[in-house]
Amino acid sequence: METNLSHSVSFCFGIKVLKGHSENRESLSGNGITHILSVCNNAKPVLEGMTYLCIQAADSSNQNLLQHFKECIRFIHECRLSGGACLVHCLAGVSRSTTVVVAYLMTVTSYSWEECLSAVKAVRSFVGPNLGFQQQLQEFQMTLLSE
Repeated sequence: METNLSHSVSFCFGIKVLKGHSENRESLSGNGITHILSVCNNAKPVLEGMTYLCIQAADSSNQNLLQHFKECIRFIHECRLSGGACLVHCLAGVSRSTTVVVAYLMTVTSYSWEECLSAVKAVRSFVGPNLGFQQQLQEFQMTLLSE
């Protein structure tokens, strides 16, 4: 179990991406985390006093994360507007959490999914949404462009 936030990366907009489940209240509080967006199988709230959004999702190219993008984006944005910081995590910190963060960055910056993924990779070089999630990010980009 990952409980050391030194392995997390804080980057633009007060978002942190973390490998694994973090249940260490002291580490979370010490890093200003007020909200936790958990994107994994069996996602559930663990710590009282934290605001959670739990998305049940497998790291599979068949998994539909696109249907959850707007809810996740709203959750992260409300966290930011309230002055908090949001931890976005999944099991490995590579695909699901990255996909959600990229969708959020696309929405608030108007950059393409590739540009947003490059920005995330600049601070977390090993991330990479699976091919199905990449396709969903492309679809989401088309939706954003048409709005």
